[in-house]
Amino acid sequence: MIDSHCHLDLAEFEADLGGVLKQSSAAGVERFLIPGTTREGWRRQLDIQQSFPQCDLAFGLHPYFLADVQDNDIHKLENWVDCHRSTCVAIGEIGLDATVETPMQKQQSVFLAQLELAQQYDKPVILHHRKTHHLLIEGLKRSNFKHGGIIHAFSGSEQVAQQYIEMGFLLGIGGTITYPRARKTRQTVSSIALEHLVLETDSPDMPMNGRQGQRNEPAFITDVVSVLTALKGVDENLIVAKTTANYLRLFNLDGNEAD
Repeated sequence: MIDSHCHLDLAEFEADLGGVLKQSSAAGVERFLIPGTTREGWRRQLDIQQSFPQCDLAFGLHPYFLADVQDNDIHKLENWVDCHRSTCVAIGEIGLDATVETPMQKQQSVFLAQLELAQQYDKPVILHHRKTHHLLIEGLKRSNFKHGGIIHAFSGSEQVAQQYIEMGFLLGIGGTITYPRARKTRQTVSSIALEHLVLETDSPDMPMNGRQGQRNEPAFITDVVSVLTALKGVDENLIVAKTTANYLRLFNLDGNEAD
């Protein structure tokens, strides 16, 4: 299995990251994608990968942390990606969030600049959304973005899902579907072919149903697989095989490196 979105670089994992990855491996999770959030965090990501090569990296500026971001930070991201282009599998986590204080105009400016950077380096993107599907889709179309990526923590209608799929995106499926109240997203996911899905946890955030109050961890991705198995009515091994293949295909990675 692969956790396509986990923030293992955050302070919550600093004391016991090796143990967390060992437990994840015991649960069958053998590969991880750590998305970037801030300029200060990119070095920490690289340091982790040096110790744990099973971690893939994306670099980006997250919409939560844009209040003090200037044009110079986009140039620094460009330089960073250029220096580490063989290490960087995607640009992200980038996107738009209607619940934060940063003006949407500034968010859109930074988002479009990072999309342009992804185009420049032929990289997929990891997209964050919150009440912004329409704006993200508009921006992707306006940019004529062609490299696809992952819609992190997808929730929404089948119509929205299909719009992303038609633009070459995979849908990141995580803890949301473990909650029975997420009927709309569960219904959408049950109707989408496995070829368009990847697994994720968003560790240490977005706890699984029944694990509220705990630090979320990649090992808990098995909860997502169990719910997907029930929603899709297929064998668990098929869920794992398809989502793993989707991830490796998106990022042009060697399939022999993950189970």
